[in-house]
Amino acid sequence: MKNNLTKWCLALLFFIGLSANISAQDKLQKMPGYDRYREIAPQIRSSVVSGAIYAEWAEDGKSFEYNQDGKRYSYDVRKKETTEIGDATRPQRRWRGVARGRQYASADSPNGELKAYTKDRNMYISNADGSNVVAITKDGNEQTRLKYGIATWVYGEELGQSTAMWWSPDSKKVAFYRFDESTTDTYYVLLNQLEAYDSLEVMSYPKVGAKNQPVDLMVYDLETKKTTLLDIRDGKAYEDGPIGTYIYGIDWTPDGKELLFHSTNRRQNIMEYKAADPNTGKTRVVVREEWLPSFTKNTPEMEILADGQRFIWASERSGFNNYYLYNFDGTLINALTQHDFEVSNIVKVDEEAGEVYYMARSGENHMKMQLHRVKLDGTKDTRLTDPAYNHSVSIAPDGKHFVDVAQTHDVAPFTNLINAKGKVVAELAKSDMTKFNELGLKKVEVFTFTSADGETELHGMLHFPSNFDPNKKYPLILSNYGGPATNAFRETFTYPDALTEYGFLVANIDGRNVRGRGKELLDQLYGNLGIVEMDDFAAGIKSLYNRPYFDKESVGVYGTSYGGTTAATSLLRYPDVYHAAVANSAVTDWRNYDNIYTERYMSTLEDNLEGYEASSLMNMAKDLDGELMIFFGTSDNNVHPSNSLQLIDALQKARKSFEVQVGPDKGHTAMDRERMMEFFIDRLVLQKGIPIEIDR
Repeated sequence: MKNNLTKWCLALLFFIGLSANISAQDKLQKMPGYDRYREIAPQIRSSVVSGAIYAEWAEDGKSFEYNQDGKRYSYDVRKKETTEIGDATRPQRRWRGVARGRQYASADSPNGELKAYTKDRNMYISNADGSNVVAITKDGNEQTRLKYGIATWVYGEELGQSTAMWWSPDSKKVAFYRFDESTTDTYYVLLNQLEAYDSLEVMSYPKVGAKNQPVDLMVYDLETKKTTLLDIRDGKAYEDGPIGTYIYGIDWTPDGKELLFHSTNRRQNIMEYKAADPNTGKTRVVVREEWLPSFTKNTPEMEILADGQRFIWASERSGFNNYYLYNFDGTLINALTQHDFEVSNIVKVDEEAGEVYYMARSGENHMKMQLHRVKLDGTKDTRLTDPAYNHSVSIAPDGKHFVDVAQTHDVAPFTNLINAKGKVVAELAKSDMTKFNELGLKKVEVFTFTSADGETELHGMLHFPSNFDPNKKYPLILSNYGGPATNAFRETFTYPDALTEYGFLVANIDGRNVRGRGKELLDQLYGNLGIVEMDDFAAGIKSLYNRPYFDKESVGVYGTSYGGTTAATSLLRYPDVYHAAVANSAVTDWRNYDNIYTERYMSTLEDNLEGYEASSLMNMAKDLDGELMIFFGTSDNNVHPSNSLQLIDALQKARKSFEVQVGPDKGHTAMDRERMMEFFIDRLVLQKGIPIEIDR
């Protein structure tokens, strides 16, 4: 049986490989680089045996277990001995949760006896088995356009609301949303267009400048049968201006006496963390954040201490993300950190020792995370890791040791056991680069350049093919997302991009859109999406012009969503830098996108019409000089097809030649990568000549 099964598996693998070859994009198979790509690309991700150990500590902190090379090991900290204890345990499959932008339709009570749920726009409570149903609301319907216990798509997408109902810890109360959609515009998403009869998804989707749905929080008391409307706007009537436009991040205090929530104004430059009395509906401010020049962080990191009376709060109020210790009555106890670099995340709070362990961007650059320890009174802040590397850690329950995985973009992970003083006490594992080297794979290179305004040092990453020859010229592809507070440059070990095997250089570039370098740098993007960051990406490409192997006359750019916007905008604004672009699911005018995301970075339409006009790709259509491929899914409920259709219309009116690929019944996604590379090879290689030797 085993031998037959092996033969069957081998036959299946051969068939899969054969099928993959047969189904490859037809013209691509005859293009330069295709065979090389098919040979090398599948081997890249398995070319390094990682030296990263992810420790699972015993409660006493004296040992930990981990998986490596298909085996399970136990490590004794005191003896510094490793023991093999069996085959590696398989990680349990995690439920991926609700669909993007959606909320769960029900929530079980903490005691497991009851269930709250929404149905046909109303809220209900029943026993866990579905019996004894009680209707909490009755006026939710399509006519009133009221809905309870469910949020809108943009609340899920932009504010992280995966639920719209919240049980109190004692299972005696349940809080829930009420949305009034009667004043908001509706968007219709066409579905099932490949079928004989299509269908519609009807969405309440407020775009830039449109009216928002009034949102309320209500609490139902199971003992009194009373529903209380919380005064989340301090008695003010609903409008788009005051704090209380967006309500999200809802949770109960540990003792269940108050309901906590985040509240912002429409511009999102003021955010209040508030507490509400579920019995009276009265609310109070716990923490208020303001950053009037642009926007506040919508959901700062927060850690509630075991006493239930204090919490750690992350704030950018100093211009850099730092930690502060608060009481729930709203009083600031003290600042925990006061850095001119950014803290990243809390790893462990040891209340008995009065210490907090956290990661911060205090390494040799902002992408090299370091472990720090600080007292709860803000004293004795100590960095415990080597700033030359980027670190991820697992701290023992007793705080006496931690397992540290260190790496950089060009140093594969290695793992050490480190004591509480930051001293390495044992080397646990190193990565094996044998296959990486045998394949001739090239490590990714990090380069620096100056921003387009001539003031800020920025970073980029350059990927090379395994058969790279510095005596040849190579076309280059920029692969960027490019949105606010994102990072293209990173300090985790980076495999070379597989697309290089087609005979390309691939670049990832950070502009002033970069996350982790302080509020004031990111603020330069405010009101200028599509301008500032695109200027910097072009400056990054130009900084490579002095490399003799870079063919600066053959540059492509691609991306999806904001990356699609990056691709199209780059080609239209910088025809001297870019020569071909693939724009997948791109926002082509920020007035087409949801107002929560867009107004956060662009301000309101009435305050920044000039910025919206400047970034509209339709206004740039007449400037198309290079080769453009547009892709969109016909059922995209995130970046609606109207974005691509408007750009197509503008390009046609400007008498421009371009290509379009459509994803029938596809959502927010990208075109097939093989079709993309067929496009790039044709435009950047075949139509311009195959890379040539450099005269020396």
